Amino acid sequence: MTKVKDKNKNKKNYISHGVVSENRKARFNYEILETLEAGVVLTGTEVKSLRLGKCNIKDAYAVPENMELFLYNSVIHAYLQGANNKSHDPGRKRKLLLHKKQIHKLNAVFNDKNSTIVPLKMYFNDKGRAKILLGIGKGKKLYDKRETIKKRDADRETRRIMKNS
Repeated sequence: MTKVKDKNKNKKNYISHGVVSENRKARFNYEILETLEAGVVLTGTEVKSLRLGKCNIKDAYAVPENMELFLYNSVIHAYLQGANNKSHDPGRKRKLLLHKKQIHKLNAVFNDKNSTIVPLKMYFNDKGRAKILLGIGKGKKLYDKRETIKKRDADRETRRIMKNS
């Protein structure tokens, strides 16, 4: 029985489903107009590294190329337990899996000068597949960001007053 306990103890840090990485600054820097879910093409060591939560999508963005969508600047750190010669490149571009109609729509949005495709979060769905939530957004101006901060502070203040009274 001790072997079973030890085996489960090692699996405790793995993420079988749920959020792996979230880009919280995206909603602050961009006005998100629409969201959609896409699959991600990954290698074996990338999946193992994602299950350990070793991912960063803070500076990532998606670009359509030749009727395919690619994710740039996303970092999935190397899997340390794997062989060094078979490890993946942490900053490589990754292909995103979408339906053809969705890619056409994103291509049209991307050609609009003010729009961008930003990843909001990377997660494992209920089936254990790696997915990424993409947001179609327009960049906020500085005064819009200030307005967001004021609104957030006012909401926080009203919640604090309601809690104390």
